[in-house]
Amino acid sequence: MRAVILIRLLVGWVFVSEGIQKFLFPVALGWGRFAKIGLPYPHVLVAVVGGLEIVCGALVLLGLWTRFAAVPLLAIIGTAIATTKVPILHHQGAWAMLHEARTDFSMALGLIFLLIVGGGAWALDRS
Repeated sequence: MRAVILIRLLVGWVFVSEGIQKFLFPVALGWGRFAKIGLPYPHVLVAVVGGLEIVCGALVLLGLWTRFAAVPLLAIIGTAIATTKVPILHHQGAWAMLHEARTDFSMALGLIFLLIVGGGAWALDRS
């Protein structure tokens, strides 16, 4: 199915760009944000997460080991939902959380889709 490339472009680009921004804007989007939400060892963790987002996002974009690359990205997005969206649910309610989580849920569903179908006809590994 050739249309899979559209999901790969969407998901891959979001993760690559978010990973890069963790390094470009460390206080707002990198270690500072990780520290603000209470994640341990934010300086180390942000390097791991940002690196995985860039590398795995690029693999998704290229269609190379797409299913493999989707797994760590699912763990990252699941952690993001648990640490940033669940608190919104508890403090502001469902509608506020659903508004804030729209990109996270879209990325999770895109990753699950890619995990199931692979990279498609226009993938480098044609999986």
